[in-house]
Amino acid sequence: MTNVLIVGSGPTGLTLAIELARRGVDFRIVESSPQPNAGVRGKGLQPRTLEVFDDLGVIDEILATGREYPSLRSYQGDQVVWEGRMDEIREPSEGVPYPNLIMQPQWRTERILRDRLAELGHQVESGVELTGFEQDGEGVTADLGTGEHVRCAYLVGADGGRSVVRKRLGVGFAGETYESERMLLADIKTGDLDHEHWHVWGSMAEQAIHFTICPLPNTGVFQLVAPYTGDDDLLGLVGRHAPHVRIDEVVWRSEYRVNIRMAERFRVGRVFLAGDAAHVHTPAGGQGLNTGVQDAYNLGWKLAIGSEALLETYEDERMAVAEHVLGLSTRLYRENDTRRGDDTNQLDLAYLGSPLSVGERGGERLGALFAEQRGTGFLLLADTATKYPFKVLPPLDGRQGVMLVRPDGYIGYHGDESGLSAYLSGFGIVEPLSDAAR
Repeated sequence: MTNVLIVGSGPTGLTLAIELARRGVDFRIVESSPQPNAGVRGKGLQPRTLEVFDDLGVIDEILATGREYPSLRSYQGDQVVWEGRMDEIREPSEGVPYPNLIMQPQWRTERILRDRLAELGHQVESGVELTGFEQDGEGVTADLGTGEHVRCAYLVGADGGRSVVRKRLGVGFAGETYESERMLLADIKTGDLDHEHWHVWGSMAEQAIHFTICPLPNTGVFQLVAPYTGDDDLLGLVGRHAPHVRIDEVVWRSEYRVNIRMAERFRVGRVFLAGDAAHVHTPAGGQGLNTGVQDAYNLGWKLAIGSEALLETYEDERMAVAEHVLGLSTRLYRENDTRRGDDTNQLDLAYLGSPLSVGERGGERLGALFAEQRGTGFLLLADTATKYPFKVLPPLDGRQGVMLVRPDGYIGYHGDESGLSAYLSGFGIVEPLSDAAR
C-alpha cells in the first residue's frame, strides 16, 4: 500500500510530490493528460512562493530563467501614451530575500518542478486517469483508468477547477462563474514589439482594455490577453487597434471564463483537496497558482508525520487563507487595480487562529534565518540546550521563551519550554529524546 496518491501534476501536485519525496514518504502522482501543459496560464510567482521554491531547491533556475515584471506601455495605435509599473522594484533584505514578483511561464515552472522531482527519484505517471475511489477507516482504494486499483493511506486531489476528486466526494464548489466575462489567452510570436515592456491597447483608466501583449522571459513568445466577445479573428483584433503589429504565429490559444469559487470542505476523511480543486480565482493579482503551491507546502509535512491532530489543521489553516485571497483577487479584478505589492506578495499571510499556533507570535511567518530553515525539519529557537531532536539556534532579538518554527516557516509554538512537550505530543509531532539518546 502506498502512503499518498496525488491526483494532478500542476504546480500544486508537483510541490506536494517534492515535499513527500524529500521526506522519504512513499507516494505516487498521476496525471490524466498524456503530455505536460504547453500554454501559459499562470505566470506570476509571488515572494512567498519564491521562499518556498528556495526550500524545495529550485530557486536558482526559477530566477535564472524568469524575470521581474516589465514596465507597462500603453498605446493608441502605434503611439505610446503612457508608461508605468504595476509594482516597485525592491532590493532583497534579511527578512525578505525575494522581494519582487517574478514572471515565469507556468509550463516552465512545472518543468523545473518535474526535474527536481526526478532528481529525488520520482516521476509523474502521465496519461493515467482517476476514475473513482472509495475510502474507509484504514485507507482509500483508488481506481485508475489503466484498470489498476491502488490502495493508499491518503488521497490528495490537486486536479484543477474541474476536479474529479472533489466531484466524487460530493463537496460543493460555492461561488460564481461569469459566463459573460470571458478572456482569450494566446501565446504568439511577433517581431514588431520589444521584449522589455508589457504592451497595452485601450484605456487603463477607463477599464476599457482591447488587449495586452506581454513578453514571456527567455522564450521568444508573447502572451496576448483580450476580452473574448465571440470573435475568433485574432489577427483582425490586433489589426484594428495595432495595425503595425504583425502576428507571425499563434503557438497556443485558449478561452478562459472568470470563476470565483471555493470548496465547502478541503478534507473529507482521508481525502484532501488542494490548489484549484479547492479554490479558483480571477487572474488579477497572480494569487491562484501561488495559493495552490502553499496549500501543498502546508500539507506535505503534515502528511509525512501523519498524526490525525496535525492533519486536522490543514483545512482550518488553508480555508481561511483561501477565503482571504479570493476576496483580494476579486476586488483587484472588479476595480481593475494593476498595483502589486504588500497586498499581493503573500508575505503577511499567517495562521493566527489555528489550533497549531500557540503564544505571542504563534502562526506568524518567521521571516528570518532562511538558510537555517532549509530542509525538512523543525527549527527551535532557544537559549539553552533542549531535550528535543531539532536544529537549535539562539532566540531572535533576545526574546524570552522558546520558539518552534514549523517546516513551512511559520511559528508553531512561542512560550515557556515547559509547555512545549505537551504541544508536541498533542499534535503527535515528536517525543523528547531520553538522556541516553542525546
